[in-house]
Amino acid sequence: MSPSSISSNAASVEFEQVSKVYGSDVTAVDAVSLRVEAGELVTLLGPSGCGKTTTLRMIAGLEMATQGRITIGSTDVTKLPATDRDVSMVFQSYALFPHMSVLENVSYGLRISNKNKADVLERAHAGLDLVGLTGFGDRYPSELSGGQQQRVAVARALVLEPQVLLFDEPLSNLDAKLRRQVREDIRDIQTKLGLTVVYVTHDQEEALAVSDRIIVMNNAVIAQIGTPRELYDQPVNEFVADFIGEANVFDVNVTAVEEGIATVSIGEMRMTTPTTDATPGDRRLAVRPTRIRLLPAGEANCLQGTVAKATYAGSHMEYRIDTSVGQIFVVFDVDTYFQDGDSISVSFMEKGPVLLPRV
Repeated sequence: MSPSSISSNAASVEFEQVSKVYGSDVTAVDAVSLRVEAGELVTLLGPSGCGKTTTLRMIAGLEMATQGRITIGSTDVTKLPATDRDVSMVFQSYALFPHMSVLENVSYGLRISNKNKADVLERAHAGLDLVGLTGFGDRYPSELSGGQQQRVAVARALVLEPQVLLFDEPLSNLDAKLRRQVREDIRDIQTKLGLTVVYVTHDQEEALAVSDRIIVMNNAVIAQIGTPRELYDQPVNEFVADFIGEANVFDVNVTAVEEGIATVSIGEMRMTTPTTDATPGDRRLAVRPTRIRLLPAGEANCLQGTVAKATYAGSHMEYRIDTSVGQIFVVFDVDTYFQDGDSISVSFMEKGPVLLPRV
């Protein structure tokens, strides 16, 4: 069996008003409804305690829903135990057996399912080929790097040909450079095989890099669902704006709205930006640190400020700038350098600002 012949058995996942309550008053997931399409990679993203891992574990059958309905494909799995769900999970700790070789680890799930021995070995070798570990079958986990161990865990899950593949913070034990490489590997494998993948992380950059769509969770509910670009460019509230990629959020006044374009007053600056709300009045405006212009002091129609802190970050400069509307965080061109204490003008790029919906 060649790697490309490991077929996908991908199925959709759907939650209908699903809740998980611990004890009498601890709600971990609160009436969540979502759908993951077959062959899609969807990331559950949010801060610690938001409900993302509990949601993943309810898909796996490691937690049972208190109420609501969960379906995988056309099957209602709400009450089914983990052993009766066609789902594989890659854990944060990898959970490899230290006394088994790589090949034995990868083939373990197949062997306990009483598969034909020759077929088990063929599929296990194919799984190792797929994750780039051809020839590593005789090694033991202790002889592998962290990234290689993660690939073994992925191969072990893949050879079972699950309807849904689940990842629980799979890269948290790896260094930054290796995280980038392994997340690319996971995405490539998912795309190649057309797998349905639900992926949990608290790392915004990781979520943006691997996902078809992202489900942002906060306080046990869904804050927003969208593509990475939709979440970054069109956050629906202040939490999403600040959690996805960081944002400066300002109190502003919308003085007029005409044909979907709002005229906005912010400190000494006036600007226009698209809006779906035609009502003038006080609003909140989110602006990404990368979508701010820094100019010499005294420029017209700009916020005037002072550099409170300039930090060299290798590929870019980071600035904290004190202005009349508060301190602004800016990520800027490394070749344009301002020093602490410099007077400066601040303006926003045309497509940078987002007027947040009224609460």
